[in-house]
Amino acid sequence: MKDSLGAPQSLLVLGGSSDIAMSTARKMAAARTKKIYLAGRPSQRIEDNAAELRTLGATVEVIPFDAAATDDHDKVLSQVFAADDIDVVLLAFGVLGDQAEDEKDPARAVAVAHVNYTGAVSSGIIVGQALKKQGHGSLVVLSSVAAERARRANFIYGSSKAGLDAFAQGLGDSMVGTGVHVMVVRPGFVDTKMTQGKEKTPLSTTPDAVADLIITGLRRGSHTVWAPGAFRYVMSGLRHVPRPLFRRLPM
Repeated sequence: MKDSLGAPQSLLVLGGSSDIAMSTARKMAAARTKKIYLAGRPSQRIEDNAAELRTLGATVEVIPFDAAATDDHDKVLSQVFAADDIDVVLLAFGVLGDQAEDEKDPARAVAVAHVNYTGAVSSGIIVGQALKKQGHGSLVVLSSVAAERARRANFIYGSSKAGLDAFAQGLGDSMVGTGVHVMVVRPGFVDTKMTQGKEKTPLSTTPDAVADLIITGLRRGSHTVWAPGAFRYVMSGLRHVPRPLFRRLPM
């Protein structure tokens, strides 16, 4: 349960090696979040993340979790909720893929969609019901500005995020009145390991900046967070660009 000042006491991260998730967990641990679960595929990176969070005073448990292994989600996540009361769940896993290569190989394209959408639907439904049973808690879903309108340069990734975004919005609407809060976060280009080597785009941001917006959004009870906020207006404009013109944009 949250403390007397409304600060979350526990955090479950799905995608414990995510740079954005780690920045968020670091800031929460430095405040008053004392129990953190990092769920992800076993790796040295996730172990290092756990070790760093422990130096900030948090009790950290690493949970083996594979977004693509949907048959295991219920067992893994049910064990976490059976053991603890969870205030915030951060759904932060995802893969960018390689558009040029994925277009040549349907299996690669399906793998991107499976992690980004199917894995999120599976874990999101389980988490939503667990939070509903608790009667409180927040689910933060990392979407993307790419979800707003698929571009030819990344339509496989963009379409998977569009599905995730719509799912998360619908899940949030279904939870009204239950005590469960769902917040969709739509970052633009974030300078992370996933985007390493790629050319930065206008309004690029950092994991720390996105984390600050996530924490502010949680405090305010926001339903949608743009990172940075200017993307709200940029994407509103792009949504209404006629398709023939949209195709000609260098995107």
